[in-house]
Amino acid sequence: MTNDRYLAIFKVVNLIPHGKVASYGQIADLAGLPGRARLAGKALGYVPDGMQVNWHRVLRSNGQIAFAKGSEHAKLQIGKLQSENVAVLNHRVKLKEFQWQPDILTLLQELDF
Repeated sequence: MTNDRYLAIFKVVNLIPHGKVASYGQIADLAGLPGRARLAGKALGYVPDGMQVNWHRVLRSNGQIAFAKGSEHAKLQIGKLQSENVAVLNHRVKLKEFQWQPDILTLLQELDF
């Protein structure tokens, strides 16, 4: 089920640096798919086996973990973020502190649009 839009999303997600996070909408925008935050979320549910995608660095636009509190996926995501020194409090990350802001070189050289 991998298509070019999904591959663009995966590429952007993998540009998020260690210790930073981004929102689904931000990922969609940077992948050249403005307004397609839900597509970014859907794509992360279809990462092919064997492909490394840093899905745990992607959150809702308010900094909230998208998985249900207490679920195995939520626990895994929180653990991965905390291992990167990203503070997760009450199922949420403070975006003002941890949100990725790509630099101009990343925007010009790493993105394909």
